[in-house]
Amino acid sequence: MPFIQVNLARGRTAEQKRELVLGLSRAAADALGVAEYSVRVWIVELSPDEVAAGGEILSERNRAPKPSGEVR
Repeated sequence: MPFIQVNLARGRTAEQKRELVLGLSRAAADALGVAEYSVRVWIVELSPDEVAAGGEILSERNRAPKPSGEVR
């Protein structure tokens, strides 16, 4: 029985999390040759103050103005 843990900064919708869980379950089942119902996925949501990307705390990154054309 595969177990998949996903760590995310808070702020995703229930629908986004549902789609993520479904996609991961399908991919794991296909890759491992197991039944999809046997795949366990859980999401751990973290405060944006506890997550960094590229050396920048997400809460700080989200407050800063984005340069034109930049995707974060």
